[in-house]
Amino acid sequence: MASIRTGWTLPWVRRRVTRPRIYGLAGLLVGAPCVIQGLFYFHVVASPSWEFRFFGTNALMFSGLILMGVSQMRRRAVEASEQPGGGDVPRPS
Repeated sequence: MASIRTGWTLPWVRRRVTRPRIYGLAGLLVGAPCVIQGLFYFHVVASPSWEFRFFGTNALMFSGLILMGVSQMRRRAVEASEQPGGGDVPRPS
């Protein structure tokens, strides 16, 4: 939640993460299946079929893993120039 709200990341991943808000969302998507399975196990909510649980939780987890990879990709030079203040500096020709 801290990564989504403030952009803060843990110290050991700060150097690799270039998009902390996406990284925070990915962390939530990876952790959500554990909570959901616990709710089903302790009968807090009605349990759907095992196929739905299996494919649903795997879809959440794999989408979170994909977003973690995306959050660690380097930004292109075009994206940096589109940000506020990035395109104000004249480039030498």
